[in-house]
Amino acid sequence: MSLAEVEGRERRAQARGLHRALEGLRADMARRAETTLEAWDGKILRPEFMPSARNLADYLALRRGDLVPFQAPLSSLGLSSLGRSEAHVRPSLDAVLASLALIGGEGAADYPPVEIFAAGPARLAARRDALFGARRGNPNTRIMVTLPSEAAEDAALVATLIASGADCMRINCAHDGPDAWSAMIGHVRRAAAATGRRVPVQMDLPGPKLRVETVAPGKGEKGAKKERLEAGETGRLFEGDRFEVVETLAAKPDLAQITLSHPALMAAMEVGGALWINDGKIRAKILEVSAGRVLAEITGTPGKGAKIKAEKGVNLPGVDLRVPALTEEDLGHLDFVLAHADIIGFSFVQTGADLRALFAALAARAEPAGEHTGPSLMLKIETPLALRNLPALIVEAGGRMPVGVMIARGDLAVEIGFERLSEIQEEILWLCEAAEVPVVWATQVLESMVKDGQASRAEMTDAAMSQRAECVMLNKGPHLDDAVLFLRDVLVRMDRHTNKKSPRLGALGLWHDL
Repeated sequence: MSLAEVEGRERRAQARGLHRALEGLRADMARRAETTLEAWDGKILRPEFMPSARNLADYLALRRGDLVPFQAPLSSLGLSSLGRSEAHVRPSLDAVLASLALIGGEGAADYPPVEIFAAGPARLAARRDALFGARRGNPNTRIMVTLPSEAAEDAALVATLIASGADCMRINCAHDGPDAWSAMIGHVRRAAAATGRRVPVQMDLPGPKLRVETVAPGKGEKGAKKERLEAGETGRLFEGDRFEVVETLAAKPDLAQITLSHPALMAAMEVGGALWINDGKIRAKILEVSAGRVLAEITGTPGKGAKIKAEKGVNLPGVDLRVPALTEEDLGHLDFVLAHADIIGFSFVQTGADLRALFAALAARAEPAGEHTGPSLMLKIETPLALRNLPALIVEAGGRMPVGVMIARGDLAVEIGFERLSEIQEEILWLCEAAEVPVVWATQVLESMVKDGQASRAEMTDAAMSQRAECVMLNKGPHLDDAVLFLRDVLVRMDRHTNKKSPRLGALGLWHDL
């Protein structure tokens, strides 16, 4: 027997072994996926979402196990390693099984129809266009811009942003009010009409954001005597300094004191726990907890120290704060949002109960049939609990109305850790591709360029990575229009090289002469 014949026999044996293993994997996947779909029964009221839910169930079932041992052997046979199967999980596995059967000499190959592989990506692209606006030409990824307060007075600013390449606009309802929002939206609608484009508007409900409410500087703070303090801030604090969280500020406290927007959450604080302020710029450890008072010691600040200021966000990493996502303030904004927004940004959504509270509020405000189709829903993923519940949140929301997912990397990074965010943002992209749900890549994208006019090297890499999402969000700043132009250029370039997890192997012009 020749060497080629021996190698051929070994390859066939390898293929048959892989075929048996993957057949078992497929059977287990199908069984688990069916169980998951049964658990979702009754939550999917939109028939058009059912194929997405089925593919998501398949993906969750397939990824329960470790596929790494299969990947290199499959690649050595010239087959898919299943590393890019999110959009068509079961057909991808079936195609690999068919090829293994053919290589192993186990009968005719039964391949899935070719068109089934395009169905999921086509649904996702259509949902992207419906949520964020259709675009003629590149880039495939849309650009969302957060409107600053001055956009209410400056129609030219809004028109410039749209002309620069902004596809959709975001209004944060934690700021300004109905008069300003109405003016902003009017500017958007008129500028969009002038360009012949649809530019959707997302309005974010504030939600139960935990913030510093009031502040009293302490007597002995470093910097308190050297700097003139503004109202609502402490003196400059450094590592090792202490401050207190209290229910009511003292007149002249020895240590700096702060109160919280939700004082009841002081009950969730524990000795040894972490307390972070202003997206982690000030990090502290809880030393003592008593009725109406928490003593904390700062464990990290920027090199020049930092002041605690009113309105800055507060996080308790590692603590599940089971606070209802829909607040009285949100309910007060909802009538305006329903009348004017294309997308409702649901901040701090964590559970199915949060979704059902919103659905009930929407139903109570339902308009007569035919007058208004209603806005879509954006799930803003900001906490570990929301992350754990993400598949169920997607299904329950997507089963009722068009839905997207925003990776709110600011609060999420603080809550789960910056190191963990590096992989979690990838996993959210994969999960949402399987669910055929558009994703917004948000928080600090090109932040230096937006604020100072020059992007950092790291920000350019982050902007390039954002191309795998359906939309990228830029926050407000004095150089926002330049950042839109820059981001659009980056996205167009990356479209030539990448589609989701798949590289696009166009000719490399740089080395044609070699």
